[in-house]
Amino acid sequence: MNLKEIREIIKLMDENEIREFEMERDGVRLKLSRGYQAVQEIVPVKSVVAEPVNVAASTASEEPTSSAVEMKKEEGLEDIVSPMVGTFYTAPSPDSPPYAKEGDRVSIDDVVCIVEAMKVMNEIKAEVSGVIAEIMVENGQSVEYGQPLFRVRKA
Repeated sequence: MNLKEIREIIKLMDENEIREFEMERDGVRLKLSRGYQAVQEIVPVKSVVAEPVNVAASTASEEPTSSAVEMKKEEGLEDIVSPMVGTFYTAPSPDSPPYAKEGDRVSIDDVVCIVEAMKVMNEIKAEVSGVIAEIMVENGQSVEYGQPLFRVRKA
């Protein structure tokens, strides 16, 4: 199952107003559901499946307060966030140096990490110019859509 097939399924769901879709093929189970926010879950059939999370409830309580947003703007910091659910890697291979370290200067098109999703290594670009002030995720850690990966002090 590849990303193109999943996008076609999502398109069919949208066109036919289908709220949930579940399928199993080649040892992989795909479950898509629509609600407040589309959630995609792909897990090997032999693994333990976690309980579903209410995305709407968890994001509502975690929204930053206006004072936190103001403080972030005052400090001149910008977050680089994960564009997808996957596994965060700091380097293209275990033997390679990391793409970015704290204190490194990055520009908009610089690759700062990889997020592996469905066995595809996706290079993540900084999309902001500045200096890496903080790496917020450990190498090999699972990340969620929209989760901050790096904090950058804008140049």
